[in-house]
Amino acid sequence: MSRSRLLLIAIVVLLAALWLRTPRHIRHSPGELVPEIPRQEPVDRPLPPLQKGDIRIRPLAKFSLSARVLSRADYSWDKESQLAPVDLALGWGRMSDSAILDKVEISQSSRFYHWHVQAFPIPESEIVESSANMHLAPADAAVEREIRRTRAGDVVVFDGYLVEAVWPDGYRWVSSLTRSDSGPGACELVWVEHFSIEPRP
Repeated sequence: MSRSRLLLIAIVVLLAALWLRTPRHIRHSPGELVPEIPRQEPVDRPLPPLQKGDIRIRPLAKFSLSARVLSRADYSWDKESQLAPVDLALGWGRMSDSAILDKVEISQSSRFYHWHVQAFPIPESEIVESSANMHLAPADAAVEREIRRTRAGDVVVFDGYLVEAVWPDGYRWVSSLTRSDSGPGACELVWVEHFSIEPRP
């Protein structure tokens, strides 16, 4: 067999392996999957700071939600990846409905979640208030493993705290405390204590 033919076969095998390793998007029929909005409560009393390595973490609010995963982005190169190696763009209400999401282009880059529409299938304010990019800081290795199992289309359930993180050099990363903001500073930074994926269809 010629070298060029062997090279072609090797390339095809490599591409097939990469395709098989790429997480598949979970498909759903039209219909609202997650009608509930995220739940946020003030902390009952000042809590002692949490710690991840040399990063000090201050809880700002209790937080829990069910949501559809619109997109996932993994990070390993930036400072923040020491704390939150995965971002999930999440949707609830009508932003968990395939009939709506089929008309919304969604992407993630540089710790931001981007959406684009040709025509609004629902009001712009509803898109903003019913979806968010969340930086997930797993409380332990088991939680991180579950987070890394997620695919776009999954319905996930998790709880923990919205937090402020402070590095030894003074760098601060602070969570948004509202779902109605957008742009820089609008993402949630979540210390995740429990995380699960609903059974896939």
